[in-house]
Amino acid sequence: MNKVKIQFLGSGDAFGSGGRLQTCIMVSSNQNKILLDCGTTVLIGMRKYKINPNDIDMIFISHLHGDHFGGLPYFILEAQKLSKRTTPLIIAGPAGTKERVAQAMEILFPGSTIDETNFALKFIELEPNNPQVLDGITVMPYLGEHPSGAPTLILRLEFSNKVLAYSGDTELIPNLIKAGQQADLLITEASTYEQKIKYHIDYKTLMKHKDEINAKRMIVTHMGEDVLSRLYQLECEYAVDGKIFEV
Repeated sequence: MNKVKIQFLGSGDAFGSGGRLQTCIMVSSNQNKILLDCGTTVLIGMRKYKINPNDIDMIFISHLHGDHFGGLPYFILEAQKLSKRTTPLIIAGPAGTKERVAQAMEILFPGSTIDETNFALKFIELEPNNPQVLDGITVMPYLGEHPSGAPTLILRLEFSNKVLAYSGDTELIPNLIKAGQQADLLITEASTYEQKIKYHIDYKTLMKHKDEINAKRMIVTHMGEDVLSRLYQLECEYAVDGKIFEV
């Protein structure tokens, strides 16, 4: 049975809690290598863990906050200027992703969107409740609860024989429960330990609904300082920068 490997190139929140890099998760199967989100520290994580950016086939973006998509301008420019990428790159995210990336590139590197890339760069909009098959992966996006100026998505990815669910940032809503059903692995944020913060999940609430979510395995990430100080109390697996999991 083919295994899927998950490596956290960044497991932190927007504020660098615990000295962790921002959200970026590499998922490798026999067919492809993808990124789930692409925080601004993406290239730092890739260099640190000796990942070749040119090996990435697709990048899935859950929502358009900087710590989840802000690394795309750097990734694209590195591919063009340094790595000299020639293979196609697909970036799939919520409606408005292409425009927001272009805006970010022009703010950070004025004039950078004028140059044509040496590789095929394709943006695909993911519509909630509308599954798509991309390079052999079936992706089902569900609408999350986390305002970002565009739809926020909870992602369920089906590989040949494995199902991976990813919360992005969201409150614990029925769509997260739906995405997690019988998933081989659910990667979910736990921004706080028990403090309720609107548009985020706290660890205690997550554990209260663990059986209802019904994922076969669960890993928490995007943890703030109060969660990081209680890692010894967690009753589930948790992410660490660089750590590798297999399902």
